[in-house]
Amino acid sequence: MKFSQAKDLALISAIYFKGVIHVSLSSYFKNLFSDKKSLQKVDILLEQEGIRRDTNSDYICAMFDEDLNIIATGSCFGNTLRCLSVDHHYQGDGLLNEIVTHLIHIQFERGNTHLFLYTKPDTAKFFKDLGFYEIVRADQQIVFMENKKDGFSNYLKNLKKSDSKPQTTAALVINANPFTLGHQYLIEKASVENDLLHLFIVSEDSSLIPFSVRKQLVLEGTAHLSNVCYHETGPYIISKSTFPSYFQKDQDSIIESQARIDLAIFTQIAKYLGINKRYVGEEPTSLVTSIYNQIMLQELPKQAIDCIVIPRKTYKNGPISASTVRKALKEGNNQILKDLLPLTSLTYFLSPEAQPLIKKIRKTDNVSHY
Repeated sequence: MKFSQAKDLALISAIYFKGVIHVSLSSYFKNLFSDKKSLQKVDILLEQEGIRRDTNSDYICAMFDEDLNIIATGSCFGNTLRCLSVDHHYQGDGLLNEIVTHLIHIQFERGNTHLFLYTKPDTAKFFKDLGFYEIVRADQQIVFMENKKDGFSNYLKNLKKSDSKPQTTAALVINANPFTLGHQYLIEKASVENDLLHLFIVSEDSSLIPFSVRKQLVLEGTAHLSNVCYHETGPYIISKSTFPSYFQKDQDSIIESQARIDLAIFTQIAKYLGINKRYVGEEPTSLVTSIYNQIMLQELPKQAIDCIVIPRKTYKNGPISASTVRKALKEGNNQILKDLLPLTSLTYFLSPEAQPLIKKIRKTDNVSHY
């Protein structure tokens, strides 16, 4: 049954929310299928259209034909739209428009008004017609879009620029989960070797240590440096939860595409701020960092930006690592904390203020993440 032939029928959509499949008819909700059966149908459609389901989705909707075959689907995760697909037999009937409109409504109900999506270049025009605007594209394979016309341009305008004209301007992007002596060493080195350092702190709140704490510790741990300009990354730099793994065939491809999207955005930021160097920390045990660093070393010089990889600062037991700090916090190992944290970070984690966070860390099964 063509959707266009069923205008008199009520719209039925299957909803996957927090691990439960529902059917939605107006405001009425009930269980429809077992999770496995419904998600298998979604997977079949996505695979048929050359996409795989993103495991990060927290809301999945689908349209059915009269035989309860899924003919259109779309998902949300955070403030993004994902895994949008229509059975090729039904394309041109307006189903994708219905799916996107429904997901936007859901996002607005959640309080998410600034939305993002990734799509293929050949479908970018369709989303432009629905009110999304291109930010960047990577290798003519993926287009990153948002629903605010001036979203990224306003982010650039709000970045603090230097009143002077420094000869050397560098940049660093850190997550600092939490801020360690290794982060401090890297920032100090970049600061002393340049006239101005733009320090970007990953502000997406998906780390074990909340952004408010991470930012506080970065500011306190670098307060002795006079040439550092601080920025929040917002949704534009290293926003891992918004990356579309469903477009990629393997893990290396996912990381590489993420890096190329990030670099395309960073290049525009660098041009706006006059950045001519980017410092990165070496982390040989991390697949993500290794691939990122390789791509930066290849691509940044093409944009007249030097990429400088700094060897990790070590202590008696090996490289200083934020994951080692998180493990020490979980286990209550204060000696490790004293070895790996600057005094400002150590003081915080030993304070009463930090105890609720430490309790949360101790209840977390795995404090080491990919």
